[in-house]
Amino acid sequence: MIVDVIGVSGVIIVVATYMLLQIDKIDAKGFWYSFLNAIGSVMILYSLTYNWNLASIIIEFFWIAISLFGLWKWNKSRNKAKKT
Repeated sequence: MIVDVIGVSGVIIVVATYMLLQIDKIDAKGFWYSFLNAIGSVMILYSLTYNWNLASIIIEFFWIAISLFGLWKWNKSRNKAKKT
C-alpha cells in the first residue's frame, strides 16, 4: 500500500538524518537537520492517519513542532548574520 511506502520512507529519512548527525555530516543547528526531520515526520504522520496509533501520532506532532522551531531559529540566525 502506498501509505506504508510513504511512512517507511519517512522513517528512513529520520533515521538517515540522525545517522548523518552522528557521523558529523550534518549540523544539528543547520537547515537540513530540521528540514529533513520535519519532512520525515510529516510522512510518518500521514501514514499514521491510515494506521492509527495515538502514541506515535503524539510523538510525530512534537517532532514536527520541534523541527519547525529549529527551522525558525536557523532562519532567525541567518537573517541576523545578513544584517551584520
